[in-house]
Amino acid sequence: MQEIMKSICAAPLQGFTEAAWRNAHERVFGAVDTYYTPFVRLEKGSVRNKDRREVAAAQNQVQHLVPQIVAATPEELAALVTFLCEQGHDEIDLNMGCPFPLIVNKGKGAGLLPFPDRVKALLDEMKHWPQVRFSVKMRLGWEVAEEWRELLPLLNVSCVKQLTLHPRIGRQQYKGKVDMETFRAFYAQCELPLVYNGDIQHLSQALCLLEEYPALNGVMLGRGLLADPSLAVAIRTGKLMSQKELYQKVYEMHQLMYAHYDSIMEGGETQLVQKLKTMWEYLLPDLEKKVRKQILKSSRLDQYLQCVAAALC
Repeated sequence: MQEIMKSICAAPLQGFTEAAWRNAHERVFGAVDTYYTPFVRLEKGSVRNKDRREVAAAQNQVQHLVPQIVAATPEELAALVTFLCEQGHDEIDLNMGCPFPLIVNKGKGAGLLPFPDRVKALLDEMKHWPQVRFSVKMRLGWEVAEEWRELLPLLNVSCVKQLTLHPRIGRQQYKGKVDMETFRAFYAQCELPLVYNGDIQHLSQALCLLEEYPALNGVMLGRGLLADPSLAVAIRTGKLMSQKELYQKVYEMHQLMYAHYDSIMEGGETQLVQKLKTMWEYLLPDLEKKVRKQILKSSRLDQYLQCVAAALC
């Protein structure tokens, strides 16, 4: 099968696609063109220390990293862009899709979608930063799937270089089905390079999507890539990895993540084990339930590592 040349992006998911995951994934699996950081935000007027570490060059070894931000006002956007430029970044993604109430209630993420004037103010602020390549990740709307109709004309004439669309409304969060009928309308009217994001779990889904929408710039993989870290390789090559090879590579990736967290975390063994367990919320959903339960019940580090080795090696 011919190699897919469209862009393959790794979506930002809070608590999951941190530097440890990104670095290990690219080193072991690869095939991802761009990794996006979970969003950077201001808290009490300054960038959180956790976010500062996540975007620092010393923490990241992937070839192409794009930090994502959430902002409600031009002033907030300007402060975040200034910080990221000082860190050496010249590509920044604005999140207009995060559906979680903590963010939405502050007028950020998907909370921006019902307010075209606020979106326009952010897009106008971007023009003050010609050295930065801006992109936007968004949903169809917050309350209803027609809110995009007032936003897309603004985006089409903005300085934004790429748009990623997740075809749900914010209130759905990640429940229910993606709205492909409305996506088709959005696709037809979008004049920017467009990336599709949402519920790509298998190779066949990606191939059908790219065939049906040939003008897409690429696909963004989120939970599907967390579940099957070989998904990007499968899309790129058109070939599925054997379970044996997949498990071997997942184990290698796990060990790299363990080493990363062990080197930066100061909370002791219990905190380290809890952090490592996080990845199993999505990882390898077909893993035998008994085996997964043993991993998640582990309380000591040695016990946890033994269970992971037994499951994957």
